[in-house]
Amino acid sequence: MNTKSNITLILGGARSGKSSHAQSLAEATGKPVNFLATAQALDEEMQQRIQKHRLERPSAWETLEIPCNIAAHVSQIRADMIILDCITLLVSNLLMQFVKDDLVDEELFMEAVRKELEALIAAIHEQDQDWFIISNEVGLGLVPPYQMGRVYRDALGWANQRLAREADKVIFMVAGIPTTIK
Repeated sequence: MNTKSNITLILGGARSGKSSHAQSLAEATGKPVNFLATAQALDEEMQQRIQKHRLERPSAWETLEIPCNIAAHVSQIRADMIILDCITLLVSNLLMQFVKDDLVDEELFMEAVRKELEALIAAIHEQDQDWFIISNEVGLGLVPPYQMGRVYRDALGWANQRLAREADKVIFMVAGIPTTIK
């Protein structure tokens, strides 16, 4: 595909250093950075986490909080560098729209994830920016014992594979150490 944008996908487990690595790579360029956050402050603990992460970023960076439908906002972003943190929560935000009685309508949920990712990828390719996209690798652990967990793991695994195919570079973080896998 002919694209002007450059995509770096940064994968790893929870607390593996994904976000801080993306931030250091973006900061090193000296270019303006826009931070797209998908987290939602639905409780006090999450509000505190979000505030802590905001304080860790340079104050000159613009932050947009977009829990889903990111593609609709991409054309409005003028920064040269974009950090999207993270696909993990984006997929979780979509998941919660399809939960009833602790069960997920898998077909509708997967279709929503596909539409979200395909729209995001198309929107990125219409721009001329460098993207750092962060996501958790959840496929290395045990199979979740409940349907919602299994469906979530499968959807996030599909999303990561789709983004990895599209990415110019894929980095896997382990204990704060970046390993380039593509």
